[in-house]
Amino acid sequence: MKVGILTSGGDAPGINATIRGVGKTAINNYGMQVIGIQNGFSGLLYKDVVELTDKSLSGILNLGGTILGTAREKVFRKMINSPDEKDREQIKNAYHELGLDCLVCIGGNGTQRTTSMLSDIHLHVIGIPKTIDNDVYGTDITFGFDTAVNIATDAIDRLHSTASSHRRVMVIELMGHHAGWITLYAGMAGGADIILLPELGYNMKVVIEKIRKRMELGKAYSIVAVAEGVEVPTKEKPAIYFAREIQEQTGFETRETVLGYIQRGGSPSPYDRNLGTLLGGHAAELIHQGIFGRMVAKLGSEISDVALSDVAGKLRLVTPDTDLVLQGKRMGISFGVL
Repeated sequence: MKVGILTSGGDAPGINATIRGVGKTAINNYGMQVIGIQNGFSGLLYKDVVELTDKSLSGILNLGGTILGTAREKVFRKMINSPDEKDREQIKNAYHELGLDCLVCIGGNGTQRTTSMLSDIHLHVIGIPKTIDNDVYGTDITFGFDTAVNIATDAIDRLHSTASSHRRVMVIELMGHHAGWITLYAGMAGGADIILLPELGYNMKVVIEKIRKRMELGKAYSIVAVAEGVEVPTKEKPAIYFAREIQEQTGFETRETVLGYIQRGGSPSPYDRNLGTLLGGHAAELIHQGIFGRMVAKLGSEISDVALSDVAGKLRLVTPDTDLVLQGKRMGISFGVL
């Protein structure tokens, strides 16, 4: 069998471990031929490929980024959605001209949606979920998340020193447009006093009251962790908005930090390396069994798979009854809401 692998969407620590997991299992255990499709779905259309061998897949386990390159290919998605059958035929022709028996697509929500569409036009595909945001529906965790949380937690740990030394309020903005998983996990692990998530919203009066109460209790500083997707009434970044409002309304010196792309760069954590390896291996096993139209997933302690049609277009979000939210509230941590 001939298997193609591509990576699409934003980069995340652990992609190369996953490519290696798919490729080495397919080659060494099942005797398959494996090619890498470069620069996302556009590489499929233009047949921009490279042969992947056991040797070429060695030495990439600990590397960040993706050896295949990635892209957010809107043109490809438009072609998939096009009512014109010629557009779809172009995609099918590219797939068949490459001689593929299956295409493995590594990516986040948009990628899994596109992969499901490829399945709908009767191409053999397998999806592997990837995002630091941990918001892909159908899996308990995605690789890249653990690394991002480690980086974000370390940043919060470091802010404690400056905040306590200068008796300041420190606001740190973490990644997560729609889902606040990174902010929740890093905020809890880093001992943030206030954690603001897109899913839960916030009441500014509650935020201000929490900070004032801490000062009245003799706690000389506060740490506020906020997700980048939290909506604010201005065009500013949330960290800037909250820092200004807190300082103006309390009189306490306040500073903001936006961690940004540092969260998704660098070498993956051991957990993400192993998770990517296991997910990649399961993808190769599904291909060997002739099972397609699935997304591999970690469900509980098991590596499993779910139908792509059940995943496409859905998000896995933090809810008010999420364990860490409930425990945080019991400990007196504020989530900005009553």
